[in-house]
Amino acid sequence: MVEARLGVEEQQIMRHIANRENFLLSGGAGSGKTYSLVNIIRQVINDNPLRQIACMTYTNAAVKEIEERVNHENLHVSTIHDFLWDNIKHFQKELKTALIELLNDADVASIRIEDTLEVQDDFYDNREEPVTEIQYKEYVRLRNGIISHDELIVIAEHMFRKYTKLCDIVKDRYPFIFIDEYQDTSPYVVKIFLEHFANGRKRSIIGFFGDAMQSIYADGIGDLKSYIDTGSVKEVLKQQNRRNPQSVIDLANKLRTDRLQQQASNDNTAPNMLMGNIKDGHILFLYANDGDIESCREFLSAQYNWDFNNSKVTKELNLTHNLIADKAGFRTLMDIYDKDYILAYKKRIKDYIKSHSIGTDFSANTFGQVIEILKLGKTGQDLKAILPTNAMQTFIDQHLDLYNMALNYDYSTFSKVYVDKDQLLDDKKQDEEDENKKGSKRDYLIRHLFKIQDVLYLYENELYHDFLKKVDYKITNIEDKNDLLKNINSLIHADSNTIEDIINKADEYHIVFRDDKLEQFIHDKEYLWNRMRKAPFKEFQLLYEYLEGRTPFSTQHKTKGTEFNNVLVILDNGKWNDYNFENLFLRNGTPSVLERTQKIFYVCCTRAKENLAVFYHAPSNQVLDVARQWFGTENVIPLDRV
Repeated sequence: MVEARLGVEEQQIMRHIANRENFLLSGGAGSGKTYSLVNIIRQVINDNPLRQIACMTYTNAAVKEIEERVNHENLHVSTIHDFLWDNIKHFQKELKTALIELLNDADVASIRIEDTLEVQDDFYDNREEPVTEIQYKEYVRLRNGIISHDELIVIAEHMFRKYTKLCDIVKDRYPFIFIDEYQDTSPYVVKIFLEHFANGRKRSIIGFFGDAMQSIYADGIGDLKSYIDTGSVKEVLKQQNRRNPQSVIDLANKLRTDRLQQQASNDNTAPNMLMGNIKDGHILFLYANDGDIESCREFLSAQYNWDFNNSKVTKELNLTHNLIADKAGFRTLMDIYDKDYILAYKKRIKDYIKSHSIGTDFSANTFGQVIEILKLGKTGQDLKAILPTNAMQTFIDQHLDLYNMALNYDYSTFSKVYVDKDQLLDDKKQDEEDENKKGSKRDYLIRHLFKIQDVLYLYENELYHDFLKKVDYKITNIEDKNDLLKNINSLIHADSNTIEDIINKADEYHIVFRDDKLEQFIHDKEYLWNRMRKAPFKEFQLLYEYLEGRTPFSTQHKTKGTEFNNVLVILDNGKWNDYNFENLFLRNGTPSVLERTQKIFYVCCTRAKENLAVFYHAPSNQVLDVARQWFGTENVIPLDRV
């Protein structure tokens, strides 16, 4: 009776489950894979009311969505990392053994304790303060037994491979294990469930849901073809598309490299249906020889009524944050975190010391002194290996004050300064309703600035209840209230203030105090602080708007899993050699680059619920010929002739 409510593909899956076969539901963009996952979970619960079900997905937002759709005591929904940790954390003896074995395995480069050649078996126990347990946190301190996301996956695979009994324990606990967005899952995870779980006495059914064409992360499995070919996984194709208009579906089918070809859903409740008919939508290939993207936005606004001021309706997708930085107004901050060639030179020196096994104790030397010591007696290529590269020297010449300051830093401290754009940009939202993910990589300075801007945003948007809960200001009388209003307004209108100015004023006004973590950051990362403190706070406010999803801009990778009425895709690889959009159209070049580019383009195009436009700077005649085949001759438009 219940099974009659299942779709055709879902009934196929239930037959595989009845036959105790592992399965894969392959569905393209907008096919309703999560809807099918929820239906399968409900059916399995109905058929097996006393059995436990584990469901894993890629993000905490997806966990929440599934939990809201299926609320049952026997269903355990989590991220893959949380599931693995929950099932290995109680076996501390085995955890320590596994970690020590991996630390000593020369083939596992990702798990290393710097300057330690061999880790003894009693490494964690035989010390003044023994490590009583291995811990899983958002940061890694292997010497102290603290692992993070990356190490967890490798350690878990090692343990499940080594301890068959551990596999049986988990299989006994969860006879049904479902994995959403499987294509983004690490190959180590797939090995655990399809290879290591095949050993032992117990049996469980593993179900995968996802789309190989949407595997756009380098560390994901990509597809399960080898497992399908051997028969260890049974594939079920879900061909409907409930999101995209017909024109986008037709384009997306041309981009797919597997046997899945989508069809518009015939369900009248589908979003891509209009008055019982499938929406056609617009697909446009726009180009200009001058590369003026603003003319593209103006054209779409004037001719097709695109609203670039509404980030919930319209999105412009660029390949990298660097391509967005100028448009969104945070170029200075981006360059500090992503293009600092003095730090690159510091790394060059550090790598030289390590690669040449130089055992000199530099703890009493400055960075400049270390450089001079290494240069002593060297000429030619030996000297060149220590000097800055041309790009580094150009940057140094343009920032002599900064470089001279770096030369005077204590080397042992300066050598540990690590700056990465994720510390600035991680945890970007697609829109205001999107939730922050667990484990943000933002550094503490950016988090502190977020605290300040959060307060300003709440006040400016008249969210006074939340505002008063966030500020560090104690109000006991009307004078306190008036002082607070005066102080907050002085912060809001401090357009010319630097980041340091605003931090100090927020502290002085008791809006957001300078806390111990900020002071520790300034001490440990003095070089980065000296760059950031002079940057305009106004630029951070623009970054804040971008990261909070209140601009029309997004990176192409970050947009996966979302959808918008209007989508503009900028075909510019931003000097990133991993992608090549010209080769995408001409179907040539390095196969891995072509595949990577084709998949990211597929993901971008299929975000459009109504209209899709792509912009290409100065395409060749060969590219235009293919564009006319894909988009239609009438939809290939030169903007400099409009």
